[in-house]
Amino acid sequence: MKRFLLITLLCLCGWTVPAAEAKPRLLVLTDIGGDPDDQQSMIRLLLYANEFEIEGLIASASGTPGELKEKVTKPELIRQIITAYGEVRPNLVKHAKGYPTTEQLLAVVKAGNPNRGREAVGEGLDTEGSRWIISQGDKNDSRPLNISIWGGQTDFAQALWRVRKDRGAAGLKSFISKLRIYDINDQDKIVEWIWAEFPGLWYILASASKGQDKRTGAYRGVYLGGDESLTSPEWIIQHVKENHGPLGALYPMKTYTAPNPHKTMKEGDTPSWFYFLANGLNEAAHPEWGGWGGRFLAETNSIYRDATDSLNGITEPRVTVWRWRPAFQNDFAARMDWCVKDFTEANHAPLVTVNGKASFEPLRLIAKPGSTIKLDASTSSDPDKNTLSFKWWLYPEVSQGATTANLEGTQTANCTLQITKNALAGEWHIILEVTDNGTPALTSYHRVIITIKP
Repeated sequence: MKRFLLITLLCLCGWTVPAAEAKPRLLVLTDIGGDPDDQQSMIRLLLYANEFEIEGLIASASGTPGELKEKVTKPELIRQIITAYGEVRPNLVKHAKGYPTTEQLLAVVKAGNPNRGREAVGEGLDTEGSRWIISQGDKNDSRPLNISIWGGQTDFAQALWRVRKDRGAAGLKSFISKLRIYDINDQDKIVEWIWAEFPGLWYILASASKGQDKRTGAYRGVYLGGDESLTSPEWIIQHVKENHGPLGALYPMKTYTAPNPHKTMKEGDTPSWFYFLANGLNEAAHPEWGGWGGRFLAETNSIYRDATDSLNGITEPRVTVWRWRPAFQNDFAARMDWCVKDFTEANHAPLVTVNGKASFEPLRLIAKPGSTIKLDASTSSDPDKNTLSFKWWLYPEVSQGATTANLEGTQTANCTLQITKNALAGEWHIILEVTDNGTPALTSYHRVIITIKP
């Protein structure tokens, strides 16, 4: 009865009670133990562990090929970070539900193959990691298994090889239909072999195109381009390293980031799980829509490569990531605060509602040329009672049939879109950013997709 009265009251006040949304499933393969940027990415990921069902943290061959003198895997580094997470978890749960226990996370840490490449795939080469990938892929779960490959793909390739060997082509097809892959940079140099041997994989390869400077890859926008002061040692010390508990204290302070001069925050693998984070902007089924993890276009029916965005006179793949850096760094800083502060002392992201829809799923509307669309976010709210500011804008690279839009009230809760009489058929993507005035200021999103039907 109390719950019914509360929901009734919220509805009478203009609030919308959102339906529960299933968390994305996530399995990570990491070459942790080489460049310490993997530790950096793992620390940030665990702050968002409540947003995912983390089903695997697999230590693949450490480092990039040739980086280390020995061929090893280092799952103990993952366990070290999880242990530090366990120390701050009692404070994290004051701010959000769903943080897994230390024991739950330790249970999904697995070791992969210290060797890598095509010669490390085949009979007798199964690993704890490859077998775990198969077991998670076989789960009776309607949600896709999202796999973020931070290091090499060898253990993933071995899992595919084993499934095909044991189940045949039909069994392989059924297995891979459940998977979504985001691969950072084809580290083991076997991606084209994987695509040829195991066709039909839904696969993002975040990597510079052949013949291009490797630093132009979209994922490098997490630390290259845009406002690089947000990656500086001063920023990391203030918001992460000091006075934020044992998890932040583990954050490595020295990586190779050239041409970024700061040599501190790299996190080259973070975009691979940013992509699967449900936040009202990202939509994992649509790489072409863009979000914190970048934007990608189809090279074939199921293989996606870096796209480009334009901002501040710069057009390149990295823009698709660095354009969001002010927001995702502030979000990082806020969650680090959650490690040590009570709820009333920290900031929490706004809750966005558009035309009565409170969901991470986009609001879809159909309109005719010459019509007027009214968008109302006035019932959006803030958990900390902070003041909200609003920004509506057309995402031109994603919109079909429009590069500009006649938007009125772009800085208010109520926005009007006037569609011209000669508008072409297509989809227009309107992005709403709602930012509070807390410390640090946090931004939440809602995507509105308007289908123009002449």
